[in-house]
Amino acid sequence: MSVIQRSNSHSVSRLTVHLVWSTKYRYDVLHGDIKIRCRTILKQVCESENGHILKGVVSKNHVHMHVEYRPSLSVSDLVKRLKGRSSRRLQQEFPELNKRYWGRHFWGIGYGCWSTGNITDEMVNEYLEHHRKPDDDGSNFILE
Repeated sequence: MSVIQRSNSHSVSRLTVHLVWSTKYRYDVLHGDIKIRCRTILKQVCESENGHILKGVVSKNHVHMHVEYRPSLSVSDLVKRLKGRSSRRLQQEFPELNKRYWGRHFWGIGYGCWSTGNITDEMVNEYLEHHRKPDDDGSNFILE
């Protein structure tokens, strides 16, 4: 897969994140039609937020996603939309879930997120080390 960067008149970016969250109480409810519908809903939410799923897995009690997202959307807002819309729709479409999830809470509180990218920390540090050399006028502001 080729790397696609987002650009507009003022910036260029490629932001990716690995997201993980689980069902409330870690109940194994993501199977059969529920699992298929959950996958579809998550894809729709990403598309509506101008994001792209690079890879993802819906397991029996949790979701893993590697997502590329726009810079104007925070990771927390993206997760809120993914979890909120999927929870609401799954509970509307599958009434049997209401027996387990009586408070309209389908997903557990919280999530895990880890930034990903096409360069390593070492590469960034090497690049910055190169720029530590003073400019022609002898100035350079080093942040540490």
